[in-house]
Amino acid sequence: MLRIIGIWIVFQGLVSAQVGINTANPLSTLDINGNLSVKTIGIPVALTGGGAGSATAIDDGVYISLTPVSGATEFYLPDPVSVPGRIYILRNISDTVSATLYTAGGRRFFPKNSSFGSAPFGPIYLPVNSTGKTMILISDGANWTYFD
Repeated sequence: MLRIIGIWIVFQGLVSAQVGINTANPLSTLDINGNLSVKTIGIPVALTGGGAGSATAIDDGVYISLTPVSGATEFYLPDPVSVPGRIYILRNISDTVSATLYTAGGRRFFPKNSSFGSAPFGPIYLPVNSTGKTMILISDGANWTYFD
């Protein structure tokens, strides 16, 4: 019985442990003392959009360069319910074509500091050479919030 209690105590310590990278005293669940690299998509191989009704899925990576072309401008994010807490950084790298962004699951896009979202599924636009060319999107587990 004492052996089981001892194993339980050790297991509990591991479950609530903090992980530190380049630090002996992590102050958060994950504490990184150094640079952070994230998976990038779209460079050097372009991630082009899909045509009307056949948008290109965005489901991998964190920093994603979108390359919409005439007739193929549509991209879509996964249902935010299935990926709570996920963060994407999207950039329209085209200088001539806006990117159109939708989401699965009938969810909405909410601009920061707003309680008014897009129509269900979207769209929102990442224009060329103006505010909104780069957006950060965060799933709150129900919808997407975006910052441009």
